[in-house]
Amino acid sequence: MFEVRVKADFAAAHFLRDYHGKCERLHGHNYKVYAHVRGNKLDDGGMLMDFSELKKTVREVCGTMDHTNLNDMPVFDQNPSAERIAMYIFNQITEKIPELRFTGNKDQAHLFAVDVFETETSRARYTAY
Repeated sequence: MFEVRVKADFAAAHFLRDYHGKCERLHGHNYKVYAHVRGNKLDDGGMLMDFSELKKTVREVCGTMDHTNLNDMPVFDQNPSAERIAMYIFNQITEKIPELRFTGNKDQAHLFAVDVFETETSRARYTAY
C-alpha cells in the first residue's frame, strides 16, 4: 500500500459547549492539518496522486476556517471539537475531489484520514474506515 500526505494549517478560535473545563471559554489554536491518501495502484507516471492537487484542496478547505470563530459555522453545531473539524475537512476534500471517496477498492487512491492537531501533543483523526 502506498500513502501520500500533505500538510496545511490555519488559525482559529472556538469554545466547547457542554464541556466543563478551560476549553469552554473562547480560546484559539494554530491548527495543523494532515491529509493522507492511500492506494495500492500507481498511475502511469508512478504516482498515487499529484501532491499539488491535494495540497491546493486541503489549503482551500482550511482557508475557509482561517481567522474565524469556528462556533459561527453551523456545521459544527456550536461544538467545534477537533474531531468534528477533522470530519468536516475530510468531507470537504472528498466533495471537492470525488474520486478520492473510498469505494471499498483499496487499489484505488482514496482519502484515508485527516489529522487535526490543536497542539503538538493533541491530535484528532477521522478516517474512511
